Amino acid sequence: MPEPTDHPDEAMEAAGGTGASMGLGQDEARSLEKPLPGGPGGPGEQGPAIADRPRSLWSDAWRDLRRNPVFLLSALVIAFLVVIAIRPQLIADGNPLSCNLANSQLGSAPGHPFGFDNQGCDVYTRVVYGARASVTVGICATVGAALLGSLLGGLAGYFGGWTDAVLSRVSDIFFGIPIVLGGLVFLSVVTNSTVWPVVGFIVLLGWPQIGRIARGAVITAKHNDYVQAARALGAGNGRILLRHIAPNAVAPVIVVATIALGTYIALEATLSYLGVGLKPPTVSWGIDISQASTQIRNAPHMLLWPAGALSVTVLAFIMLGDAVRDALDPKLR
Repeated sequence: MPEPTDHPDEAMEAAGGTGASMGLGQDEARSLEKPLPGGPGGPGEQGPAIADRPRSLWSDAWRDLRRNPVFLLSALVIAFLVVIAIRPQLIADGNPLSCNLANSQLGSAPGHPFGFDNQGCDVYTRVVYGARASVTVGICATVGAALLGSLLGGLAGYFGGWTDAVLSRVSDIFFGIPIVLGGLVFLSVVTNSTVWPVVGFIVLLGWPQIGRIARGAVITAKHNDYVQAARALGAGNGRILLRHIAPNAVAPVIVVATIALGTYIALEATLSYLGVGLKPPTVSWGIDISQASTQIRNAPHMLLWPAGALSVTVLAFIMLGDAVRDALDPKLR
């Protein structure tokens, strides 16, 4: 029997010292079992439920593009061009076809900052309205060439054999046609003054380049393990092409198409300058440059403003294509 004591702590220690120590050990064990805030490793770590997920190629590309000043600047310029192409009245309230011969070749005047051309038309208004034809031709021709080239090139790369041989030889034929000479021959017999004959011609001669890019991308993608697994599970050719190959082969096509858009705008201006592209009364930078080229000494402002607008537009699209290429090419990371 333990001796009685006046101190309760000493009595507890004498009577139940072992039990008290065991109770303290259980409390410590329970405290150790409680998860720490912020994850198993403490406040600075995250648990497996909220761990970082792997990013895709597109999310990485978008993150890089948002940090690229070249992309941001070119995107702002292109957005401005698209807006004025859709609604030129926002910044030009005049009529590009309203002319007064009394103002022929006059320089800058109040309300007419760019002066007048040979026919007395306001150069500023014609430059603003000329963006509509150039942007329309560039975007429509690029979309058409990308769709046709991706379709034919993708089929050639996926099926191979005689399909690949036939489509490759057809594309070689189109590659052998000089594009400016082909435009002089093809468009010289067209009397339509709208943009669609020019768009059709550019698509006709522009798809082989994108087709070859698409063909190579599909050939590379179709040998991957996930395509073989889908085929082993019974997926058809259409499902494999649309669900498995196309999303992984579209990146190089987007890069080439974005760069080609600026080239197509310059090509439209070249054909219009030569007199076989867009024709009056359509307002086009190429037409204005052609009319101003003979008066460059007397009225250089007639050539300066449409040529400057064309150069800025083509440069913006080429810079955008370069930025997209840098973001989508894993070898450049």
